[in-house]
Amino acid sequence: MQAGIPLPYPEFLTAMNTLRIGFVGSGFVARFHAQAFASVRNAEITAIMTRDAHKGEELATFCRALGVGNPRLYADVRELVRDPEVDAVWFLAPNYVRVELIEAIADEVKSGRAQLKGLAVEKPLARNLKEARQIVAAVAEAGIPHGYLENQLFAPALVRGKELLWRRGAAVAGEPYLARCAEEHSGPHRAWFWRGDLQGGGVLNDMMCHSVAAGWYALTPPEQPLSALLPCSVSAQIACLKWARPEYAQRLRQSYAHEMEVDYTKSPAEDYATARIEFKTPKGHKAIVEASTSWCFVGPGLRLTFEVLGPEYLLAINTLRGEGEIFFSRAVQGEAGEDIVEKQNAEQGLMPYLADEAHAYGYVAENRYFTECFLTGTKPFCDLDYGARITELLMAAYLSAERGATVSLPCPDLETFVPAVARGVWQG
Repeated sequence: MQAGIPLPYPEFLTAMNTLRIGFVGSGFVARFHAQAFASVRNAEITAIMTRDAHKGEELATFCRALGVGNPRLYADVRELVRDPEVDAVWFLAPNYVRVELIEAIADEVKSGRAQLKGLAVEKPLARNLKEARQIVAAVAEAGIPHGYLENQLFAPALVRGKELLWRRGAAVAGEPYLARCAEEHSGPHRAWFWRGDLQGGGVLNDMMCHSVAAGWYALTPPEQPLSALLPCSVSAQIACLKWARPEYAQRLRQSYAHEMEVDYTKSPAEDYATARIEFKTPKGHKAIVEASTSWCFVGPGLRLTFEVLGPEYLLAINTLRGEGEIFFSRAVQGEAGEDIVEKQNAEQGLMPYLADEAHAYGYVAENRYFTECFLTGTKPFCDLDYGARITELLMAAYLSAERGATVSLPCPDLETFVPAVARGVWQG
């Protein structure tokens, strides 16, 4: 078990000690979290802040159907935080409003108008390191306990795999030295994800945060903090392999015309990124994380892969080699959807499926963990400081890709660095 994780369901967490949670945001990931809370004790979703009343009502209805709460809707984050029935906030809103809204939350608590037992922020923490520092500083100054919502650190296959490889493999043959982690699918759901200026970049900022964190976690000795591994250097490459092609840029523009302009003929963002991060282990050995992410993967759906190599052992996980497969012939036709697997690309043929994606991807264990941390006053092993370290590595990857050279850490240039993709001047 990772150092700092409390035992499941302490006896003193009774029905009288429930964490009442307010969601900030009502998008795709908020729905995943709501679904996960159906398997979490001692928590209730009591409020939702959103600037889209229709989506907010849809999410509230979903919560009621799951039996995880009867949330009130707010359009103002300050009003949500002042609600006496909100003990903690799960911040799930888009990247481009994070500094503004989190500083508002911190101001309400600092002024005494609100009290919070915890603030959990969905990955990635920010669009760049400067914004990440602003968020961490505001929350710390307000004295709010905090956590970084990185679900892959709680994915059961990875958590169990790490436990086995360290207990049976590393204990005998020595610590692992290489983690390969990848996340691939065919592209995000909402227009702002595709916009470098709003999201902070492309697939690297959106998804490599997962792969970097998972690799770092897997290589860290089980009873030591994640900071035990010291990042030393980053080398990376980015490209727009699919969505800048004229026919796909046109498709992208048409798909999101109802939301906002997304024009990859003028301002593309990378749809492919790879990075190599070198760490120094507590024993002084070299360890490497190879992270790869893509929005141009065309397969059954979202694919997460993890490999960890050590002197005499190997861990391998692939979510598309799931619990089962189902086949539909060409005679079976239906509407396009995501009822088989997230980011589903087909409804016919042989399709893998996961019985419970919220569980398999780590959302259930993640939400159980942070609920317990905030109720018991336990400091999470992955807090916002760790989220800022991940942002630092992502910015180092962008800088490496722009320079065409390895970036050594620490790198003072990263403190004010904004990727060319986010500035709208990258042309692929």
